Amino acid sequence: MRTQVAIIGAGPAGLVLAHLLSLRGIDSIVLERQTRAHIEARIRAGVLEQGTVSLLERAGLAGRLLRERMVHHGLELLFDGVGHRIPLTELTGTPITIYGQHELVKDLVEARLPRGPLHFEVSRVEVDPVTPRVTFTHEGEHHELDCDVIAGCDGFHGVSRSSIPDDALTVFEHDYPYAWLGILAQAPPSSEELIYGYHSRGFALHSMRSPMLTRLYLQVPPDDDLSRWPDDRIWKELRIRLAREAGDWQLSDGPIVERGITGLRSFVVDPMRHRHLFLAGDAAHIVPATGAKGLNLAVADVAVLAEALDEFFTSGNSSLLDSYSETCLRRVWRVQHFSWWMTSMLHRGPDAFVEQLQLSQLRYVTSSQAAATSFAENYVGLPLEGVSNA
Repeated sequence: MRTQVAIIGAGPAGLVLAHLLSLRGIDSIVLERQTRAHIEARIRAGVLEQGTVSLLERAGLAGRLLRERMVHHGLELLFDGVGHRIPLTELTGTPITIYGQHELVKDLVEARLPRGPLHFEVSRVEVDPVTPRVTFTHEGEHHELDCDVIAGCDGFHGVSRSSIPDDALTVFEHDYPYAWLGILAQAPPSSEELIYGYHSRGFALHSMRSPMLTRLYLQVPPDDDLSRWPDDRIWKELRIRLAREAGDWQLSDGPIVERGITGLRSFVVDPMRHRHLFLAGDAAHIVPATGAKGLNLAVADVAVLAEALDEFFTSGNSSLLDSYSETCLRRVWRVQHFSWWMTSMLHRGPDAFVEQLQLSQLRYVTSSQAAATSFAENYVGLPLEGVSNA
């Protein structure tokens, strides 16, 4: 088998990259270890930056998204029992979009299937960044896939990054001393916008995935056991942490259709390239979910990579490919800092001193237009660097 670009992983990063390459006349084959049903059902991120939406729209991938999305022009920071709205659009000129990642993946799969190969349930994937070549098993048959470039879009636990020698990468990582208990509930959202709640009992987040699906989170210890959290306890704790002094707000509840505990961590590898293998998305970096940046950062990576590959295959010029890692990492570290800052500000700290620092920061962000603008600029997302119109 032969292709120009072998793409490992059919998440948002791999599927967006495949589509952007197809628009430029560049062949690719996408390999995914899970079933189609599995990747289309995974509940993940739901906040899209306007830069991400605009890229998807230019690429012809945003038809259903634009019809069904929820557009938010602000969010709320809740502390001391009082909500403070940050007017994102007023401060930056840019809103955010709520559209579930699993819904986006459905759209991306539909767009990919008529354009090029997308193989599900592949196994025994091995990546050779030097040759370059990918070997794998699909439908019981062994395949060797020769290519010019390999795009590792297979997530933190994928085979791509582990195919790079340890001494070729510098790893930066930080584990946070708390985790999120997340639920998906069949209930209408209780607020028109996201609520980030700081409380003495721990952080809470009210988000949504659709007009009838609410996504909610509670800060818990990393070693907590899900069996200790029956439905009644979850809803009781959410009501406590999201309560208002005025008492004029009610949390809608409903059947919990999904739940899980996820640790928070930051992770970056430098460089994001080894020989003919380019890492993108979670294969190269992980951010805590507090800043809602993971999916957007993955799309930003592959936008840069698609532009670089276009130049390489069109003219033979590898300058953009050679600067791929440096270009992406500038954005990665800005996003890492913002996500770390938000996480540190909103999660219950280890002592009273840290708690007072957090409250001081929250008061500053919600009382200073300059501080609120800086927060809003980072939250709605920076422009996609070095990316021309698709």
